[in-house]
Amino acid sequence: MKIHEYQAKELLAKYGVPIPKGRVATTPEEAAEITTELGGKAIVKAQVHAGGRGKAGGIKVVSSAEEAAQATKDLIGTTLVTFQTGPEGAPVGSVLVEELVDVETELYVGMAIDGATEGVVAIASSAGGMEIEEVAETTPEKLLRVSIDPVLGLQPFQGRRIAYGLGVDDSLVRPISALMDSIYKVFEESDCSLVEINPLGITTDGRVLAMDAKLNIDDDAVFRHRDLQPLRDTDQEDVLEVEARESSINYVKLDGDIGCIVNGAGLAMATMDVTHSAGAAPANFLDIGGGADEAKVAKALSIVLSDPDVKTVLVNLFGGILRCDVAARGFLQAAEEAPDAMKPMIVRMLGTNSDEGREIMANSGLDVVLVDDLNQAADAIRAATGQ
Repeated sequence: MKIHEYQAKELLAKYGVPIPKGRVATTPEEAAEITTELGGKAIVKAQVHAGGRGKAGGIKVVSSAEEAAQATKDLIGTTLVTFQTGPEGAPVGSVLVEELVDVETELYVGMAIDGATEGVVAIASSAGGMEIEEVAETTPEKLLRVSIDPVLGLQPFQGRRIAYGLGVDDSLVRPISALMDSIYKVFEESDCSLVEINPLGITTDGRVLAMDAKLNIDDDAVFRHRDLQPLRDTDQEDVLEVEARESSINYVKLDGDIGCIVNGAGLAMATMDVTHSAGAAPANFLDIGGGADEAKVAKALSIVLSDPDVKTVLVNLFGGILRCDVAARGFLQAAEEAPDAMKPMIVRMLGTNSDEGREIMANSGLDVVLVDDLNQAADAIRAATGQ
């Protein structure tokens, strides 16, 4: 679950991370009032779940309450398109109005889950203000990684190592070490998958401030944090992903045109690989899970077919808890509810009641190609896409 910058900063501040003065505003009048409180000058930042706001016109420096009101009026209600949002953009429903700060040095600090070490890794760089992926590619020597023991947590010497690795003045080693400790506590206690402060600003008067913040919470752990659940902004999320989540379906929209329906995350990844091997691309990741009933299967197919990019549906099911005949009847239910939305289907069913499921699909009257293995599935995809 992603949250807005102002929400991330509020959460970080509770753990002692220093942030600039400011508040969120949803109207021009509120922005003007906050700017006045800040002394008449401020920075107005569109709140969307995406980076690249500055280049897209989503961040404006203002020198009066009137300018703040106008900037807010120009932003709220619009759709901001950045390199991270894609061409569809993201709606702006609020702005963060903050004090103007004289920053002398911009740094990067963050924490993420590291698949290689199966734990949390702290990441830091003296090249703040840049995308960390760009830093890793162009100047990898500026990237510092520190693996954190899941039992011991971030140790004081590791915090000091990060501070010294950033090349800061000795007087800032203790504040930055303390800041890293706070970030780790936020990461651990809030079940985060990512925390980024970019840039971490060193001001001309020697303060250390989180100038920007990004915080993602593990979707599978959100249920444990009732205080964080209200921070979700579904307006920033894909409509189909929201609909799928409400039906307990794991769905992620992708860029291809082969809609995938699978039970099991590993099988879903293999199915996506098969799609690529056939010269096509998956339109989604979708795992209906092991305990789906007919209604849930029908909903899954309905969600896939709601994507206008989908031209063919690939079904790859291994019947276990989910019986193949139940899945087949679910597909028929979806077809009965929206017959005009149906697309050609490539169906592979193995496992519990697979013969019954295949028979139901064969006699359904739908445009279905039944296959026995993934090689046949790849061939069917090629035939359907003209590859």
